[in-house]
Amino acid sequence: MRLKLLGDKHPDVATSLNNLAGLYRSQGRYDEAEVLLKQALEMSQNLLGNKHPSVANGFNNLALLYNIQGRYEEAEPLYKHALEMFQKLLGNEHPSVATSLFNLGTLYQKQKNYPQAETAYRQALAITNIKLGPSHPLTSKIQGWLNSLPKPSN
Repeated sequence: MRLKLLGDKHPDVATSLNNLAGLYRSQGRYDEAEVLLKQALEMSQNLLGNKHPSVANGFNNLALLYNIQGRYEEAEPLYKHALEMFQKLLGNEHPSVATSLFNLGTLYQKQKNYPQAETAYRQALAITNIKLGPSHPLTSKIQGWLNSLPKPSN
């Protein structure tokens, strides 16, 4: 609908494609989600340039899909790129940076790279505790994942 109304040169269309891709991802329709995420990312880059939070979000969304699929080698550089973009655009203490660190931590945890997962979670927690508070759902979620890491044996 938005595509028909606004054409393919409007940021709201890219947002709608991202949202539809999220629905497809949640339904396990990964191939369809990937096509839409790539299309939305390309559209965002063309319309907004490479220095916009929506573009960083597009990289994050594609990485999330790959992470869910177990395509870790493809997900990691996208997560890192999104993190770097958010840091440059929004500052190191923005909640979007915390979310990116959390996402990267989940990737490392799935790869059984527990030290890097712990580092990412702790960095994310440091941000959310200050910016969102200890009772915020994101803070609680990150703390839960951190607590789920295997304890090192002595």
